[in-house]
Amino acid sequence: MQVSVRSTGTVSANGAELYYERRGSGPAVLFISGATGDAGHFAQVADLLADEFTVITYDRRGNSRSPRPAGWTTTSMDEQADDAAGLLRALGLAPAAALGTSGGALVLLSLLQRHPEVVRGALVHEPPLVSMLPNAAEIGAELQTQLQQALAEGGPRGAMAAFIRAEAGVASFEQLDPALRERMLTNGELFFSLELPAFVSYVPDAPALLQATVPFKVLAGRESRGVYTHESARWLAGRLGTDLTEVPGAHAPYFDQPYALAEALRPLLAQLG
Repeated sequence: MQVSVRSTGTVSANGAELYYERRGSGPAVLFISGATGDAGHFAQVADLLADEFTVITYDRRGNSRSPRPAGWTTTSMDEQADDAAGLLRALGLAPAAALGTSGGALVLLSLLQRHPEVVRGALVHEPPLVSMLPNAAEIGAELQTQLQQALAEGGPRGAMAAFIRAEAGVASFEQLDPALRERMLTNGELFFSLELPAFVSYVPDAPALLQATVPFKVLAGRESRGVYTHESARWLAGRLGTDLTEVPGAHAPYFDQPYALAEALRPLLAQLG
């Protein structure tokens, strides 16, 4: 794979300093990551798409190279959406297409409602809307038990490693760039203390989304069928009256299937204008 020319920097947005990476030229595309909030999640896919798009990735506030704001003790999807909108405005790239995955998909849903003027189209990949599922109580209890055990045995860092292995796969975890993996593990304390409560409590405003004029698609991985994140995506698509679009891989295809994912995203991004 040819690595694209990458520029990096920081911008002030919504009371936070956000680290970003910029690749390529052409229509702008913003990637929003979920747990551990690191721009590096999308490095391989961004390199592949940079021949056709201006690709922006960033570390969400308090994660990795975006410092934790002073006195910041709680967050919400609305705050995270305001960050993303501020980033695009500061870079002069609004409106942009956006892809959010996992928790980042929840951020994107809020962005569509709060700042539709900065988004020209959205790809919502496997939002973890557990509370919307018929078996929400069962899934929630199982996830809570696993989380409590992982935290008790390894603290936030060990629990983060277990979480990534479970969500992205053991092989993907072992093959991560060492610097990226270290940042992700270090972000464990922030994720479990501030971000996870905000993620699990978020409920999208479906009527507001139905009124949105921004085109969007709901995505799920073919290898995620039967998993709660795939079912969450299916629920959202049904609630919004649109078809579910399947893409290669499972919950984190940007790690283990970047080539296939990039090629699946190209026509979808083109359809968004």
